[in-house]
Amino acid sequence: AGTGLLQEVVYLVSQGADPDEIGLMNIDEQLPVLEYPQPGLDIIKELTSPRLIKSHLPYRFLPSDLHNGNSKVIYMARNPKDLVVSYYQFHRSLRTMSYRGTFQEFCRRFMNDKLGYGSWFEHVQEFWEHHLDANVLFLKYEDMHKDLATMVEQLVRFLGVSYDKAQLEGMVEHCHQLIDQCCNAEALPVGRGRVGLWKDIFTVSMNEKFDLVYKQKMGKCDLTFDFYL
Repeated sequence: AGTGLLQEVVYLVSQGADPDEIGLMNIDEQLPVLEYPQPGLDIIKELTSPRLIKSHLPYRFLPSDLHNGNSKVIYMARNPKDLVVSYYQFHRSLRTMSYRGTFQEFCRRFMNDKLGYGSWFEHVQEFWEHHLDANVLFLKYEDMHKDLATMVEQLVRFLGVSYDKAQLEGMVEHCHQLIDQCCNAEALPVGRGRVGLWKDIFTVSMNEKFDLVYKQKMGKCDLTFDFYL
């Protein structure tokens, strides 16, 4: 859903850093993943406040401080058609997963809630139910490409950092540079970060089936997505 890219943008904005600095560090040590054994909870406990922590967990499994409004959460959602294509490519790229099935089978697993971290449909709706909470900032991946300046301004306000106009413009440019670097990295499948990626791989029948499942599982939710820009 772009969480990896978001973590770098958040670090950039919160620390006043630049893209070259991020390229020289192990970002997972600066923003350790809550549920991963490495670097693990020991690293998280050593971080000084305000700590930056990454997670893919559903809202209900996150620490109680967040539920009580004592911690802030920034959530990134991506249109599910692009997400499932990117997730498929991610599974195929990792030796630890070594997924060798077809995209059609992977997409069926996604629609039937049979992938890691459970149902995407439940995950995104659970956070959307809290998108008006004062300690929650709900962002959409597509908006990062459509209007990055507005998203950076949202992050600045939410994180409570201070920039003058010139500094803010410079930060937006740094974020543009970072996104270009991440979305065009040689290690990634071509275009994996593009909005509308799904159109290159979905068949007509797959798209019709996906739309039906999406309507069934998201029909009562007022959350909307851009499936192409």
